[in-house]
Amino acid sequence: MITKHKKLLYLFLILSGLYLALLLIIDFDVNEKRPFLNFFKSMQSDSALEVVDFSVDKEKSSKVKPKPNPDRNPYYGDLHVHTKYSFDAYVFGITATPDDAYKYAKGEGIKHPLGYEMKLREPLDFYSVTDHGFYMGMIQAYADTSTDISKNDFAKPFHNLNRKDNLSVESAGERSDLFSTIVGAVITQPYPNWHPKILKAWLTKNTQLALKSFDYDIHKSAWADIARSANEHNDPGNFTTFIGYEFTTSTDIEGGNLHRNVIFNSSEASIRPWTRVDSLNPEDLWTWQDSLREKGIDTVSIPHNSNGSNGQMFEMESFLGNAIDQDYADKRMRNEPLVEITQVKGTSDTHPLLSPDDDWADFEIMDVRVGSRPPTYSKPSGGYVREAYLNGLTLEFTQQGNPYKFGLIGSSDTHTAAGAYDESNYWSKVGLLDGDAENRGSVPLAEENRERLEEYMAAFNQPQSTLALDQGDYANTGFTQWGASGLAVAWAEENTRDSIFKAFKRKETFATTGTRLAVRFFGGYDLSSIDLNSDNMVSEAYKNGVTMGADLLSNGDKVPEFIVWAQKDKYGAPLQRVQIIKGWMDSISGRPNEKVFDVVCSDGNAVDPVTHRCPDNGAKVNINDCSFSKNLGSSELKTHWIDPEFDSSNKAFYYVRVLENPTCRWSTWDAVKRGFKPREDLHETIQERAWSSPIWYIPDPSNVEVIPLGGTVRLRSST
Repeated sequence: MITKHKKLLYLFLILSGLYLALLLIIDFDVNEKRPFLNFFKSMQSDSALEVVDFSVDKEKSSKVKPKPNPDRNPYYGDLHVHTKYSFDAYVFGITATPDDAYKYAKGEGIKHPLGYEMKLREPLDFYSVTDHGFYMGMIQAYADTSTDISKNDFAKPFHNLNRKDNLSVESAGERSDLFSTIVGAVITQPYPNWHPKILKAWLTKNTQLALKSFDYDIHKSAWADIARSANEHNDPGNFTTFIGYEFTTSTDIEGGNLHRNVIFNSSEASIRPWTRVDSLNPEDLWTWQDSLREKGIDTVSIPHNSNGSNGQMFEMESFLGNAIDQDYADKRMRNEPLVEITQVKGTSDTHPLLSPDDDWADFEIMDVRVGSRPPTYSKPSGGYVREAYLNGLTLEFTQQGNPYKFGLIGSSDTHTAAGAYDESNYWSKVGLLDGDAENRGSVPLAEENRERLEEYMAAFNQPQSTLALDQGDYANTGFTQWGASGLAVAWAEENTRDSIFKAFKRKETFATTGTRLAVRFFGGYDLSSIDLNSDNMVSEAYKNGVTMGADLLSNGDKVPEFIVWAQKDKYGAPLQRVQIIKGWMDSISGRPNEKVFDVVCSDGNAVDPVTHRCPDNGAKVNINDCSFSKNLGSSELKTHWIDPEFDSSNKAFYYVRVLENPTCRWSTWDAVKRGFKPREDLHETIQERAWSSPIWYIPDPSNVEVIPLGGTVRLRSST
């Protein structure tokens, strides 16, 4: 009897133990607990969070530091510049250093790989070298036969790649093949699983260490040189530099561009860049930025080329396909307050398919995915700024937060260390591949260059290497969709890192296509009382309103009033018109809408109150020599404006677009200089322009309750 009771007791204990073990297993699975793995993970450190002070000892500048201006000045710069440390730039013949880049920005001439001088008409105010963090410095090390890593078989195709006699357009085919096939094959060579470097990579959360083709010391040395150069050339009050790099990621299957530039606020930075080898997911980049911020290192990441993202840059879900929520929106806006709206690879304001009623939407459109071979169509929806602003309002309506409440800048994305911002003095972007007019496709090919081009395009998997047009055969390289753009402009008290970086954070910025026009934009409720011609106009507008990048809160029954003030580039064409682009969301349905209003016209012309359009001012361009009308248009345009269709219950955004008179596009300049007519399938002229960051109108809270259909039963919360 006792034995029977013991057996029952043992059975009960065994069953209870199994039941408890099963519950424990379910708890581990449902709540994603991994106690044994977590024990080992506690041994890991994060190399990407090690902070280094890259300050340099240097002589104090002899230049007088100007006094700060409380009304703020416009400072013009470029936050997207590549040098020899970028894997693609070096392959395409770039040997310029970060020091060369900063010398160029300060007004010195530097050499293009093809031998001609690149020089600005006037210096810039700020600049940042942002080489690709991914494999930074490695390709140059493969080419340098004195390095240990160059002794590996995978490095041999790169040996002495940029020797002087190989810096020619004739090497374009070889370089294209290196870029298209060999670089990718080299990078994807890990050590075997048993190798000690696999353990080191895991323990330091530095996946790059597991790759045979990677040398951490070379990588850190390149990054340290970029940081040193930035700190050495920084001259507070006169010229500002920022330590920066490019986070070069994309969607893994379709190749949707998700690139961002990461800009640091001081002389301190991480010991290495966080790259796509660490994670493809931009949300992990933001987590890294948040972690650095806890250590006192602030950064902003700035997305670019949303036009080439195949709709992925401004998607309506997270990278992993989850619903966007308030936490996602807050995290994105905390780390990405700005977007690069224009650069050499096209403009991302809007697209004719997205804004069919905008007569100026068809501007410098690049309609292919970044780096796709062959060039592959990039769908517009999800890839343009204006639609993102509208989608942000819709997400707010459904109580998901607004991850698209960003300001605007332009930059160049030059890979020659020198931004090409001038249509009449254009060298494009990628060195030997597009440094002359024939390779760019703007003038007909000489017969002796056809074979070279066909070899070059075959390496890029381009099925059609030439196009037969009226004046002859043209290179079909895709470079004709690129342009001489753009610039970032910050309204700041003084030309220092601290002052300009604060402008980035508060989004008091605007973008231009390379022109140095200036635009002010204020919103408020008592602005019409401000005299536009008063010396105190700007200070009064700051005192009584908000500026670009800010929220304008509802104020009872009052209707918002706006002040816009644009001034021409001293070397550019006269101004034609200033527009305000409005987007709003119906407060009952969440339906987004947009409209373009001309608000002030050149030459004393008046805006039509019905069409909201300025009359044509008659400005012309002589295509034979690219001269343009200088007696039409205005040097300055300013006005008060009140939205004639304002509804106080609807959330809205307003941003300014300033248009210059038409001038020759770079492709027309190329043709004129070579004695040809402009290529007939390209726009002969463009209208240089600027876009301000928006002002967002915030109404009183709505009493409309948004109730989603359906719901999901979960074993655990989603947090």
